[in-house]
Amino acid sequence: MKINEEFWIEIGNDHLDTFFFTLLVVGIFSSFVGTLAGGGGLITLPAMMILGIPIQTGIATNKFSSGIAAFTSVTFLLKNKQLDKRTISINIIIAFLGGIFGALITTSLSEKSMNVIALILLAFALFVTFRNNNWVSASQGNKSQKTDSLSSRMITFFIAVYDGGFGPGSSTFGIIHYMEKNQTYVKAVQLTRVLIFGSAFGAFIVFYLTGFVQWPYAIALAIGSTLGSQIGLIALPHVPLKLAKSLLITIIVLLIGEMVYKIV
Repeated sequence: MKINEEFWIEIGNDHLDTFFFTLLVVGIFSSFVGTLAGGGGLITLPAMMILGIPIQTGIATNKFSSGIAAFTSVTFLLKNKQLDKRTISINIIIAFLGGIFGALITTSLSEKSMNVIALILLAFALFVTFRNNNWVSASQGNKSQKTDSLSSRMITFFIAVYDGGFGPGSSTFGIIHYMEKNQTYVKAVQLTRVLIFGSAFGAFIVFYLTGFVQWPYAIALAIGSTLGSQIGLIALPHVPLKLAKSLLITIIVLLIGEMVYKIV
C-alpha cells in the first residue's frame, strides 16, 4: 500500500511536526501504561483514528510500534540478566507462531466477532483478578509454578494469536496468566513483554506483506512506544503491588467498556 499522499497534503507541511509529536507522545504514554498493566491499544488506536489514520493501517502501525518497544524490553531484560535466554527464546518462538496465525485468521472474522471474543476473555480476566484475594501476598514470595508446561505454552500461544489478530487487552491477559502461575508481578510483566515481542513481530510480517504498513506513522509511534516501554520497565520494581492490581482492574474495566460500546 502506498502512503496516503492526500492525507499528508491535507495536514500540510506546517503541521507535520505537530503530527509526529502527537504520535510520539501517544506512543510514550500508551506504552508506559501498557507495559505495567496492558491496554495500550485503548490509547493508540482511538488516537490514530482521530488523526485520520485508517483502522487497518492503525492496527498494522500498532503492531510495528509495540513490536519494536517489546524488542527493546527484551534486550533490556537480557542485558540486566532478569530472564534467561532459554525462557526468552521459547516464548518468542511460541508467540511468533501465534502472532502469524492470529493475523491470518483475523481476515476471515468480522471486527464485531473479534470484539465479542475480546469481551468474553476480558470478563473472565476480571473474574480471575477479583477472585484471587491473595494477589499481592502470593506475588511477593510464594513458589512460582512452571511456565514451560504444555498448558502454559498453549495459553501463551492463544494469547499471541489474539494479540496478532486483534490486540486490545493481550498484555493484560499475559500478566494475569503469569500471575496465576504465582510469578511475581515484576516477572509476569517481563514475561509478557517477551510474549508481545514475538506475537507483534509475527503479525507485523503478515500486515507488511498485505500492504497495510505506512512508515511515517509506524516510525513516529515506534519511537514513542520504545521510550514509554523503557520508562515502564525502569519504574516497574518501584510500583506498589496494590497500585498495580488497581491499575490492572481499571484497564480491564475500560477495555470491557470499549468492547461493549463497539458491539452495541
